[in-house]
Amino acid sequence: MIPLSTTPPDRPHRRRGPRRLLVALAAAGLFAAGCSSSHDGGAESSTNPTTATATAHPDPVGRFASDNPGSVNMYWIHAPQGLVLVDTLRTVTDARHAIEQVRGTGRPVVAILLTHSHPDHVGGAGEFHNAFPQAPIYASVATAKAIREDPRGFYPLTRTVPNSDFPEQMTHPDRTFQPGDNLDIGGLRLETAEFADGESDTATVYHDPASNALYGGDLVGNHVTPALLEGHSCGWLVNLDKLLKRFPTARTFHPGHGAPGDSHALIDAQRGYLQRFRALVRAAVAPASPGGTAIEIGEQQSIIATMDREYPDHPRVASLPTLTEENIKGVAAEFKAQDQPTPPPTCQAP
Repeated sequence: MIPLSTTPPDRPHRRRGPRRLLVALAAAGLFAAGCSSSHDGGAESSTNPTTATATAHPDPVGRFASDNPGSVNMYWIHAPQGLVLVDTLRTVTDARHAIEQVRGTGRPVVAILLTHSHPDHVGGAGEFHNAFPQAPIYASVATAKAIREDPRGFYPLTRTVPNSDFPEQMTHPDRTFQPGDNLDIGGLRLETAEFADGESDTATVYHDPASNALYGGDLVGNHVTPALLEGHSCGWLVNLDKLLKRFPTARTFHPGHGAPGDSHALIDAQRGYLQRFRALVRAAVAPASPGGTAIEIGEQQSIIATMDREYPDHPRVASLPTLTEENIKGVAAEFKAQDQPTPPPTCQAP
């Protein structure tokens, strides 16, 4: 049962990034396969994820993490009647490896949930659908629309990346829901919340009240260098505040990149990273800075060195070696285009 809700997602003013950002996003490998066999710190590898069996599963959640650079997660939740999967990875090959792990549990798959439309989280949907055709694919109305219309042109760009292993045809959700709807799936009740114009144009967080856990895609990462190319770092900060207000007692957050961890700690860490990065870029684009409103190469190098020093061991969510440089460009453009004379408190300089 999916109760209908007319509550719209929070949707501040949207700015469309130039095509340069789209090309950089695709080239970044956000949506293409990485080539390294390393894994994020503390995360289970793709050959040894946290799994659970049908007869005994002290940990009710399994996880598959693809290889770095650009490691991405998918999860399976042990519901009373089977497994509920969350996200479908970036490539056909990764999806097939994860499917082997899921089948190893010996339990049926009763549903597949999508958190947002970025290619690195939906590229494997067709493989999962073929493997588990009886399992409906769920997404919010906004996410399903984004997958169907691809307004930023991510999917064809992704296919142009060499060895992208991205499907030629997208597999679309066949069950949609409105923001705030409850989903009753396989004997498990999940609460949903929708967030707009942050890390992605729209994103869904799933809350499992039984375990008090959150599954939020890329709204929160764990010890990773995020992609800020879309220029919504302020919106992302606002979304984090809304997330805490909506689920103040949630214990565990299962991120799209990086290992699961304490919900409050991961949200605070994500906020801190974004605020620090924004502060460095803000100073570099100030009229009184060495380059004025343009960022000089020395200023760029200083920002990169500071972030590397203060945030070591933060693998990139993309294989693009210059991800931080592109992040600087994206946030700088965001400051220049800022149309709010007084930004929200969470976005203001400390």
